[in-house]
Amino acid sequence: MAATIFHNPRCSTSRKTLQRLRDAGIEPDVVLYLNTPPTRAQLSQMISDAGIDVSQAVRKREALYSELGLADASDDELLDAMAEHPILIERPFVVTDKGTRLARPIDSVDEII
Repeated sequence: MAATIFHNPRCSTSRKTLQRLRDAGIEPDVVLYLNTPPTRAQLSQMISDAGIDVSQAVRKREALYSELGLADASDDELLDAMAEHPILIERPFVVTDKGTRLARPIDSVDEII
């Protein structure tokens, strides 16, 4: 099965999700999204495909979220901010032939592997 994980190795949830994929016999393409971020269009598509709201895909605990005053931002403004500052993207997103999930909780990845 083809799979891609938008991964941050410093994040324990991302590391655990990567291990879960490997334990399932899947060696995913690992995209270090802080170095190679998805485009705004890709991000929008992943969020839509995951069936979540844009606000669920943004890291609200990130200091930059407050610094940029994103609490009352529109979906378009949040997408713009995430595209410009990938640190704001919640992680990890996993994309397989069966669908896309934001692995929070990690168990949600089981639906697409």
